[in-house]
Amino acid sequence: MKNIKNKIFLIVICFLFISIANAQEKVIDKIVAVVGNNYILQSDLETEYQQMISAQEAVDGNTRCKLMEELLFQKLLLAQAQRDSLDVTEGQLEQELDRRMQYYIRQLGSEEKFVAFYGKSVEDYKSDLKEDVRDLLMAQQMQTKITADIAVTPNDVKEYFKNIPEDSIPFVNAEVEVGQIVKKPAITPAEKKEAKDKIEEIRQRILKGEASFAAMAALYSQDPGSANKGGLYEHIQRGQFVPEWDAWAFRLKKNEMSEVFETVYGYFIIQLIERRGDEVDARSLLITPAVDMNDMLKAKLALDTIYTKLLQDTISFSEMAAKYSDDDESKNSGGLIVNPFNGSTRFQMDQIGQYDQGVAFAVDKLKIGEKTKPMAMSGQDGKQAYRVLYLKNRTLPHKANLVDDYQSIQAATLAKKQQEAIQVWIRKKSADTYVHIADDFKNCTFNNKWMN
Repeated sequence: MKNIKNKIFLIVICFLFISIANAQEKVIDKIVAVVGNNYILQSDLETEYQQMISAQEAVDGNTRCKLMEELLFQKLLLAQAQRDSLDVTEGQLEQELDRRMQYYIRQLGSEEKFVAFYGKSVEDYKSDLKEDVRDLLMAQQMQTKITADIAVTPNDVKEYFKNIPEDSIPFVNAEVEVGQIVKKPAITPAEKKEAKDKIEEIRQRILKGEASFAAMAALYSQDPGSANKGGLYEHIQRGQFVPEWDAWAFRLKKNEMSEVFETVYGYFIIQLIERRGDEVDARSLLITPAVDMNDMLKAKLALDTIYTKLLQDTISFSEMAAKYSDDDESKNSGGLIVNPFNGSTRFQMDQIGQYDQGVAFAVDKLKIGEKTKPMAMSGQDGKQAYRVLYLKNRTLPHKANLVDDYQSIQAATLAKKQQEAIQVWIRKKSADTYVHIADDFKNCTFNNKWMN
């Protein structure tokens, strides 16, 4: 191992301070650290630093040292991922690149503004980022591997909380836990047949050349996400839509149109525009079965009966939800609505307003344990239904405690235990991985020993 390190060191010394100069020989970039076969550039560090300033994060004289240590950790993860032959699929890579592009475009306002700002197309910018993002995803995989088997017990949580100094116990905003029982109107075979016949007729008109797919989607599609764009969806990853949609999208040939197929949303036809590995551009047309007012009334009457039983307190809300609710996600969590922002069943009031304004408005008037009368709702799929809401718990702004905030404290305990495991891993792996840091950072006080 020592001979290998010496050989690498000789190579690194030859290249460590290679710089890119302009006509006046002004240095604009250089290697400031090497970890295994991977290096950190001055520009990498400065990019991170400028992003902190742009985000109005606090910076001081030690910020660059902290950023350097974080980059060293990322490169050490990458070095081990390369040793372990971890890999990133093209689909995973494209999905992360697209997520980043969409974020940048949202921040700037439009794709045209993106091009004007960066001076290159989205595809060219993605190409420039591709290898860096691949390395980042490999490092993330390695970090997940390190912490995958770590868990905490109730005693761990109690011990963690006991050791928080009194003046450091965090302040928690008001939170609520809300349950729901949903009844959706039944769709009759006749209503389903009518919708299927309608979309088949549209498909035949497209095949006969009476109108383009885009024109028919704009006229008839009931998909709010694409109808106003002629049914167009771009950069759709495998698994992003329902399985039936994927099954057709990833087997069609370019410009080919699917048969009519059924999903939980209704009946679809799609036309493939382009496929790139695990990503497609396609046009989509949806026809949903019409719901008869009598069906809506039956759903409400069914929920009225459930509500009456709830008021009698002969069966718990969670049992009623598991037995009668038509919402698969919440019925499997005791009727509690899951917070999509953190995966728990607790919502801060601003979060529940973002999730569903109807829920936020209703629970604001409830006391703990109270339930609403059956009320109309529009689901995440846009379909009409009825539901009863139940306020299981409401906490006022308070200092964190083990009774009201166990889930949050448990998550913090787990994060601490994972961080400790990472520190042990860094000590072990930095000892048998070549690491060299430029003299520019010799005065930095790092949390870990990076060089032996």
